[in-house]
Amino acid sequence: MQLQQLAYFMAVAETRHFTRAAEQMRVAQPSLSKQIRALERDLGAPLFNRARGNVTLTPAGEALLPLARRMLADAETARREVAELIGLRRGRVRLGATPSLCAGLLADALARFHLAYPGVELLVEEGGSRDLVRDLARGELDLALIILPLQSHDPALDTEKILSENLVVAAPSATAWRKPYVRIEELRGRPMVMFRQGYDLREATLAACRQAGFEPRFAVEGGEMDAVLRFVEVGLGVAVVPSMVLDGRPGLTGTPLAPPGLRRTIALARRKDVEPTRAARAFRTVLLDFLADAARQNTLPQGVEPVRENG
Repeated sequence: MQLQQLAYFMAVAETRHFTRAAEQMRVAQPSLSKQIRALERDLGAPLFNRARGNVTLTPAGEALLPLARRMLADAETARREVAELIGLRRGRVRLGATPSLCAGLLADALARFHLAYPGVELLVEEGGSRDLVRDLARGELDLALIILPLQSHDPALDTEKILSENLVVAAPSATAWRKPYVRIEELRGRPMVMFRQGYDLREATLAACRQAGFEPRFAVEGGEMDAVLRFVEVGLGVAVVPSMVLDGRPGLTGTPLAPPGLRRTIALARRKDVEPTRAARAFRTVLLDFLADAARQNTLPQGVEPVRENG
């Protein structure tokens, strides 16, 4: 008994017609009939009553029908499982992330995933949250690490909060504030280095300054993360940045804003209407395990905390 023979049997049972079944299976009708006869010989009983223009199941056919349906379904499940396992050896994960995450925690998480699944290709797209959400909607990314809240509500997007992080005022270590906090009003009139349009950090900084009643004075604007940090290091101005990006930069000191300060939430996002691939699900598991381990070992950057959602 072969799976192909069972598929032919199912087609005839559903259409009650050999010619239509052959068309459905995209095979010549004589070949389909030959395979059905071979199946009947193997089972030792006829499966169909063949009358001109009227094909019906015999008792043997009636008995085989639910078994054949289950066997074919199990075979398809097996094919999918094997294909997904192969995908973990040969597949890819298309991941979007904000520049601050690319410069911070993400590299270590990617290293752990690559160690576990060395055959899976990792494609990383760096961009602002709005750009990453757009790329998710277009099907150009499997997953994205974005900043909440989003500028616009997208009901087709599933977001899972994973981290909460302080925003700090970065300044050259030699001239940084020597106190626990700095008030947002103390940035009034002070030269600032500002991110380019489209950065979530730009919008958060502008909103905080305006809420405090002033417009920030830009020394230079339009930079990406690495450029902004370098401009601050050489003394062009200060910048509001995520605390994690200052790890490994001894030339910069980050001072938290006075309570309640500014915090941001990092979420892992995907499309609701597309089932994630096995490789994408594996990456999510590795990422969350990495963050949980870092929290237990107290190795998360200062000001970064895991988020535990209810449920």
